[in-house]
Amino acid sequence: MDVIGDRWAVLVVRELLFGGKRFAQLRAGLHGISPNVLSQRLRDLEASGVVRRTVLGPPASVTVYELTDRGRALEPVLIELGRWGSREQIKSGKELSVSALMVALKTVFDPRLAHDGTYAMHVEGEPFVITIDRKALGIVAGTAVDADATIETDAATLRRVAFGRETLASAQAAGRATVSGNRALAARFGRLFPVS
Repeated sequence: MDVIGDRWAVLVVRELLFGGKRFAQLRAGLHGISPNVLSQRLRDLEASGVVRRTVLGPPASVTVYELTDRGRALEPVLIELGRWGSREQIKSGKELSVSALMVALKTVFDPRLAHDGTYAMHVEGEPFVITIDRKALGIVAGTAVDADATIETDAATLRRVAFGRETLASAQAAGRATVSGNRALAARFGRLFPVS
């Protein structure tokens, strides 16, 4: 707890689970964190060997923060914390960040309802590959080359669809989602993550 027990530290790790991010991207995913607090948490996590800072080569030449192997080893802990938290309905009016939503999907995924397939998911411009293989769910940041179904939407819509509050078809009809590829597989997506 000395390493990740400070306020915001676990949430910084959550935001980096699916890949490196720039400072501004981290702040956007951590609603309410001040730049000074985020800088301090990043310094602390870097000093503890959980996060590393790298600079992308030209032409970008920007600083990116990413998890070390030690930081990635915290994923099961975050999943279990998510399971614990999902037992109570979220009362906050704030929307989940895209990374928080991806962790939430891992938290409530029901392998008994799964059908093998690969989804290319574009959420607010962030690409993810969601793979279901032999009842196991994998989520990685990046672009899928041979996805069975592609879904493009925003975080709020994906949250409603994934957790059964809206069908993908109704989100499409409202213009908040686009689907291509295997539409039957895409329609099943909202049934993989039952919440009580």
